[in-house]
Amino acid sequence: MTSPAPFAAVLAEVGIDSPVVTMDDSTHTAAEAASAIGCELGQIVKSLLFVADGEPLLALVAGINRVDEQLLGDRLGVELGKANAKLVKEATGYSIGGVPPFGHATRLRTIIDPQLLSYETIWAAAGTALSVFELTPKQLIDVTEGEVVGVS
Repeated sequence: MTSPAPFAAVLAEVGIDSPVVTMDDSTHTAAEAASAIGCELGQIVKSLLFVADGEPLLALVAGINRVDEQLLGDRLGVELGKANAKLVKEATGYSIGGVPPFGHATRLRTIIDPQLLSYETIWAAAGTALSVFELTPKQLIDVTEGEVVGVS
């Protein structure tokens, strides 16, 4: 998906009243997104897909954190590895760099970094490497039905 329009429809469906903002500069990485938006790096939601015991697992991680795969795998009781670009596209319907935290092609088990809960608002990808939207941590938990688990 190259247009943020389909994701704007997803936001409306789930009842989040937040516009999709298309940036002039890339939001492909957390650092680029924070710079383009003008927010703290920690307010950026990184949508990272892993494979947990053969099943896709989405980790929504604060921009300032890196996932410790061994630690997270141990906490979840699974064998954890990174998903390749093909699996990311198949499972979510989006390409790496534009994966939103919900509205995916398939239902994904979702883990949420507790660091994200320390912010009043957070920003996530909206389907492209140039589009983002703002939401609250509570909205993120409610819509994704994610489990809050330390990732690092």
